[in-house]
Amino acid sequence: MLYGLFEYIIGSCSDDYNKIKQKYLKQKSFCKFMEECLFCKIAKGEIPCSKVYENDNVLAFLDIAPVNKGHVLVIPKNHYENVLDVDEDILKEVISVVQKVAIGVKKGVNADGIVISQNNGKIAGQVIMHLHFHVIPRFKEDELGKWPQGKYKDGEMDEYSERISSFLS
Repeated sequence: MLYGLFEYIIGSCSDDYNKIKQKYLKQKSFCKFMEECLFCKIAKGEIPCSKVYENDNVLAFLDIAPVNKGHVLVIPKNHYENVLDVDEDILKEVISVVQKVAIGVKKGVNADGIVISQNNGKIAGQVIMHLHFHVIPRFKEDELGKWPQGKYKDGEMDEYSERISSFLS
């Protein structure tokens, strides 16, 4: 997906595609290559997008590689890597826009349901290291399935609950 995204952006924004692609491949970091992350450039209007919503702090636009048509990304305009480092007031504003966009997506594409997803870190599937929420329309016939479900052993739920809650105050 990253290479497709790279080719889409660079192919449409540069006359010297191969030189830029080689530089990117050597650096192995999309954000370093861009000297600023892709979503920051989109937020500044330096790279075009199909905008569905915008205010002073938040931008929502169609994903160029949608899970289903109508898949929207919602980002803060300022750079935050993920939900772990975003300012709380900005996060509140972003999630408010996520809700607004989810309503628009569901009605706009007549979706049967909506998935709202947000990944933190490469291991979790985050490709662009700029906080973003996916608003993905779901349809009965889309065959995307559900997440696998695991089980806790006896007493394990309490152990995990205590481990997590010890860091919340």
